[in-house]
Amino acid sequence: MSAANVEVDVTTSTAQLLVDSRCSLGEGILWCDRRDVLYWTDILAGHLWRHDLDSNRSRYWQLPAALGCLALATDGRLLLGLAKGLYAADPEAALQQDELPLQLLCPVETDDAHTRINDGRVDRHGNFVFGTKSEHADGRRAGRYYQWSAAHGLRPLPLPSAAIPNAICFSPRGERIYFCDSPDGRLLSAPYSAANAHTGQVEVFATLAEPGIEPDGAVVDDEGHLWNAHWGAGRVMRYTDNGDVLAQVLLPARHASCCVLGRDALYITSARIGLDDAALAQQPLAGAVFKLPLRGVSARVDRVQLP
Repeated sequence: MSAANVEVDVTTSTAQLLVDSRCSLGEGILWCDRRDVLYWTDILAGHLWRHDLDSNRSRYWQLPAALGCLALATDGRLLLGLAKGLYAADPEAALQQDELPLQLLCPVETDDAHTRINDGRVDRHGNFVFGTKSEHADGRRAGRYYQWSAAHGLRPLPLPSAAIPNAICFSPRGERIYFCDSPDGRLLSAPYSAANAHTGQVEVFATLAEPGIEPDGAVVDDEGHLWNAHWGAGRVMRYTDNGDVLAQVLLPARHASCCVLGRDALYITSARIGLDDAALAQQPLAGAVFKLPLRGVSARVDRVQLP
């Protein structure tokens, strides 16, 4: 079943407001099980957000460039994918500071002024996999996919070039990668070897046939089901491992952008970009983070090792 043909027997739930963060382009949300906090980015603003679930307090740091994605590290720090490089940072050590110190790990496509780092996620073996987004006005597929680790550095993945790489996530055992080029309207998958930074034949996992609806950030739960935010539709879809729709989660913001599972809940980011004044008046919570309580659904928390 494609997401364009949601049947009436598909379970439907509605997420509620958690943080009214008013992000221009909220994305990349993560849950840290050790500290019970959420991290996410407002990409275009260059903001790294942190929300403490126990105290219900939020704050953000201003960064020097667009922050496309982030990852938890084994030592408690974060890996940050800024526009043209991967960096290490320790927000927990900077809670009382306005500035977040950054350590460069790896420059990325510094010779190309028309790309920047976009979506990324840690694989099941502790490598960071991410894509670069085309910044060309004509939307050409200039973006590429990479794997980074402290052991092997930056290695290209043999996946198709993309305009807006998104939905990067992995099957529970890590032998399969999911991803997409958002404007293409299809979720894709391929065999994945973490050790060799190699991928096999690409297959279509699910198709979004509705005009203006695009796949965005995704996560795979411990049952192997994929949760994908649908940009332009104000929803997250839960798919079986063969691409059938199991459930949908609605939110009062058209641009659902990314999701993560953590502490018996699904957390969803959203965006305000592309909405005019009339649309924002109808969607005053656009750019917020939303929460749907869940029982019995979880996802492994993967971490990357930093030098």
